[in-house]
Amino acid sequence: MGHTAQQAKTLWALTLTLLVAMAANAAEFYVAPTGSDSDLGTLDRPFATIARAQKAARAARKAAAEPVTVYLRTGTYYLPRTLVFTSEDSGAMDAPVVYTTPKTEKAVISGGMKLELQWKPWKNGIMQANVPPGTKTDQLFANGQRLHMARHPNFDPRQRIFNGYDKDCFSPGRAARWADPKGGFIHAMHRNMWGDFHYLITGKDQKGNITYVGGWQNNRRNGMHNQFRFVENIFEELDCPGEWFLDNKANRLYLYPPEGLDLKTAIIEGVRLTHLVEFNGSPRQPVRFITIKGLTFRHAARTFMDNKEPLLRSDWTIYRGGAVLFSGAEDCTLEDCFLDQLGGNAVFLSMFNRRVAIRACHIARAGGNGVAFVGDPNAVRSPLFECSSTQKLKDIDRTPGPKTDNYPVNCVVEDCLIYLTGRVEKQTAPVQIAMSRAITVRHCSIYDVPRAGINIGDGCWGGHLIEFCDVFDTVKETGDHGSFNSWGRDRYWGLEDVDLNTVTLGELKDLPLLDTVDPIIIRNNRWRCDHGWDIDLDDGSSNYQISNNLCLNGGIKLREGFHRTCQNNIMVNNSFHPHVWYENSRDIFRRNIVFTDYRPIRAPAPWGTECDFNLLHKPGPAEPAPAARLQQQSGLDANSITADALFVNPAQGDYRVDQNSPALKLGFNNFPIDRFGVRKPQLKILARTPRFPKVDAKPAASRAPGRGNTLHDWLGAKIKDVAGIGEVSASGLPGEVGVLVAKLPNDSNAAKIGIRQGDVILRLGNTRTDSADTFLSAYAALKPGRQIALTVYRDQKPRTINLATPSQ
Repeated sequence: MGHTAQQAKTLWALTLTLLVAMAANAAEFYVAPTGSDSDLGTLDRPFATIARAQKAARAARKAAAEPVTVYLRTGTYYLPRTLVFTSEDSGAMDAPVVYTTPKTEKAVISGGMKLELQWKPWKNGIMQANVPPGTKTDQLFANGQRLHMARHPNFDPRQRIFNGYDKDCFSPGRAARWADPKGGFIHAMHRNMWGDFHYLITGKDQKGNITYVGGWQNNRRNGMHNQFRFVENIFEELDCPGEWFLDNKANRLYLYPPEGLDLKTAIIEGVRLTHLVEFNGSPRQPVRFITIKGLTFRHAARTFMDNKEPLLRSDWTIYRGGAVLFSGAEDCTLEDCFLDQLGGNAVFLSMFNRRVAIRACHIARAGGNGVAFVGDPNAVRSPLFECSSTQKLKDIDRTPGPKTDNYPVNCVVEDCLIYLTGRVEKQTAPVQIAMSRAITVRHCSIYDVPRAGINIGDGCWGGHLIEFCDVFDTVKETGDHGSFNSWGRDRYWGLEDVDLNTVTLGELKDLPLLDTVDPIIIRNNRWRCDHGWDIDLDDGSSNYQISNNLCLNGGIKLREGFHRTCQNNIMVNNSFHPHVWYENSRDIFRRNIVFTDYRPIRAPAPWGTECDFNLLHKPGPAEPAPAARLQQQSGLDANSITADALFVNPAQGDYRVDQNSPALKLGFNNFPIDRFGVRKPQLKILARTPRFPKVDAKPAASRAPGRGNTLHDWLGAKIKDVAGIGEVSASGLPGEVGVLVAKLPNDSNAAKIGIRQGDVILRLGNTRTDSADTFLSAYAALKPGRQIALTVYRDQKPRTINLATPSQ
């Protein structure tokens, strides 16, 4: 029964009086699904909604500057709209506002809705039920587990990429089976495996071809992969247990129940909201001192079609939002929470944020990123966005650092378990950092993800600290990446009128540090990547300090950049990968333990300022000897040696060295090997750890079968097959294809026609030249005295050179 206006005023006055009395010793309010918003919010008479408790907490804070705690009793709270905190909800350092749950209880914050359904059979084991008109959901949950939209090919957990793919998934032949595919989706990998693309199907044309829009989810729009694709949300593909389809026109839900699901008792839930909670402040009026603790967040919509904003010349675009969104927050905390199966980004810190902590959280199966920090592009001086864009020195702002303060600073992700993110979007990471400063990622366990575990998208503005993390089973669906990945395509990178080989020798020596004003520190972590590098500093990454890292498989790659110090690291069954280096880079590589020769690609010796006191591990009783091969490769390493490092117990992951190890004499220091990953006992029980490699195993083959390193003569140049992930990455190729120009004398005929060292020959006329043998055979078969187009790949773009065949 409703209240009269006078009754409502009286009730509110009584409530306010109670709030003031409670505030004298700190206010507490209770919420329960069985409560009533017309009650007082006490333990015995709880509110029904969080929104009502928020009003009460706000009033209590205004009445007295004392702590406020809102307790959510056990149950699921289906939010009708996003819960938004503003500066009016703020607490203070000595009087915070806390939203939590009583010990031993479990409260779920849901952006979805429970569907009350009357099921009846349709056909072939598929059930159907009517839903209220206007019902929309892009995900369906049965007893808390996310089901799969009707898709082709069917979901197969054994398949690494997309859990199943078919290059003909939307071919005219396949589409002929579909009466009306409008509203379906195409998901495809990037042509070069640098992430993915997504498309909304709009229908069919008159010829039966599928029409679609999208493909904006990657900052390098090279097109979709010709093999790795699948479609979903197509009614006719509903053919497998665990799949579902919602017919919005008929307001009918179809479900092929998974084995063991009893629809008579099952709780079926859909999704309504994209954001569940927002901290919505500004630099002048921030949201301050609010903590959310011990809650579970579920049922947030997918956002892959809204992922459009390009980031600074990285490969990324971003959707600036998440299930929990911080924008304009100070000293706020998300602690001890479970963020479960959310459709897009789990946590997003956008623009101005200060001292925000994500602590002791469990983040699993998010569709997008786990935790993302992304500042304002307008805070960047002379920003560029598309990867191939360049500018000139005279046109850039040469003031160091940012223009404004509108970006995250001094925030932390600590003691968090994050895994199986990127369930929908593959160009994502458990932790993503872009246009931010002094972000700390500490004691996190991160694994089972499609791309990097931790990604730093640009040098703006440095000061980050990555320590005591355990990151492995990464780059599982993409390529040319690492468990840690970074880019540094900052103001200095690719300047048209600056010789970056000599920039550190003159008055422009500080140019590479205009954006990365503070060093980025990566220390005391354990990494393992089986599909790339353990640590991958890609294009332009500068001003890094990398130390005390245990790299279990992929080694450490440093592509062109400046001022990187890499010391006291262990690279098991692998080595150091200097790729495409600038001369005079001011890099340092010292006191590291490697298991193989270095693996340089287009890195002219000598390397950097110092490359020395390194140990090339060779097990056995032989006496230490000079590392002649390392010296030959780097042009330095005068004091480096080949010897047995004398590891304590590598089979169990203990890569400390014995007290008699020759590595100690070189200045190597043991570092803790039992402090990686999460520390909270409840998370530590759940967290996996990486497989330890076979001790002193032969490194895995770095190139595909049939690819060779034999050098062939052609027009005075030395050419070879593109072979191995290193050469693929250095050239920015989609795979091991083409013929690499490995050596090119300046006076060679190849140089005279415009060939450059590092070019990759892809075609001779209409002939694909996938190998040196193919190319040389095709070249020998050319008729003399004619012109033919030679297609080469240079600076990650195809170029055409006119080649005149010699006359007989």
